[in-house]
Amino acid sequence: MSRLAQTAGLTDIQREILSTVRDFVDKEIIPVATELEHRDEYPQKIVDGLKELGLFGLMIPEEYGGLGESLLTYALCVEEIARGWMSVSGIINTHFIVAYMLKQHGTQEQKDTFLPRMAAGEVRGAFSMSEPALGSDVSAITSKGVKDGDEYILNGQKMWLTNGGTSTLVAVLCRSDEGHPEGTAPHKSMTTFLVEKEPGFGEVRPGLTIPGKIDKMGYKGVDTTELIMDGLRIPANRVLGGTTGRGFYQMMDGVEVGRVNVAARGCGVAQRAFELGVSYAQQRHTFGKAIAQHQAIQFKLAEMATKVEAAHAMMVNAARKKDSGERNDLEAGMAKYLASEYCKEVVEDAFRIHGGYGFSKEYEIERLYREAPMLLIGEGTAEIQKMIIGRRLLEEYRLQG
Repeated sequence: MSRLAQTAGLTDIQREILSTVRDFVDKEIIPVATELEHRDEYPQKIVDGLKELGLFGLMIPEEYGGLGESLLTYALCVEEIARGWMSVSGIINTHFIVAYMLKQHGTQEQKDTFLPRMAAGEVRGAFSMSEPALGSDVSAITSKGVKDGDEYILNGQKMWLTNGGTSTLVAVLCRSDEGHPEGTAPHKSMTTFLVEKEPGFGEVRPGLTIPGKIDKMGYKGVDTTELIMDGLRIPANRVLGGTTGRGFYQMMDGVEVGRVNVAARGCGVAQRAFELGVSYAQQRHTFGKAIAQHQAIQFKLAEMATKVEAAHAMMVNAARKKDSGERNDLEAGMAKYLASEYCKEVVEDAFRIHGGYGFSKEYEIERLYREAPMLLIGEGTAEIQKMIIGRRLLEEYRLQG
């Protein structure tokens, strides 16, 4: 284990899992990540390795074939994987959000149908809230599901779907006015639909099209797509939980897990950036000595390490709060906000330490520099996190009388 970002109070099983994941990252991900990223190539061999390790079932209960581990274990594994290549952590994140939503909110039939195959990595999950004109205003969703006998007909266009091409099960949030009279608050007339599909691009089932991958600045390898529904028919038993109108709350519960994940990714990327910076600073010589011996560089390294430690501690706190069964939107918002901002700053400092070589694609820090910005907007921007944090603080510190 690295000297930074240690976690107290872990069980022997947790330490063993993390050691195994870290070895896998060092041997199977880091050596090939930059080359695959530059080619924007899906890391199939790495994904197959994760399946063999059982990571797709990490948080799925043992009764469904998973490992039944905690959110903390999952977050620490994500931190390690993101340290190797953030895109790989994105591949498992949406899968885990859908599995978590099924575990927490699904009917028994839905759990029995999907969770065992998700634990084995045979069914791969993705979730979809955002739309082209939506931004962070989830209540403005226009995609709609209309009841038609024993089915729902879904129409609309979704955006920024991670694993859009490779997934086989997508949790899609739509408006569903059935049973909800006009004037009902938007968040009370939303439903999560479980959409099964074939992997690939184009029309993957009648009424459902996944266009090609969106070309991105960073976060490559993982497929990010749109999702277009045009008369897509879904059986009524594929409403998550069996009841309409609960989709917003189900998704927000999943997003809290996702925000801990993004915080963990920020911690992992920042830790890797620090490793690259502190290593390069001891190899590069100027004015007759290693640049690590210059006070200005030591100050940078001190600031970077402190940020890595602080972000890690806040991420661990948010995960443990969720594992306890308590509300953790405040902690998850703080962790996501701090970890993503600190990640950006640590990566930039490592980039500066590399000097002109940081601008070269031959150096790993160039890839990290393009990946870090995604964390600033994924699972809600910094501004959204501040709104959540501010509202929760006012709830906790509301004046009496």
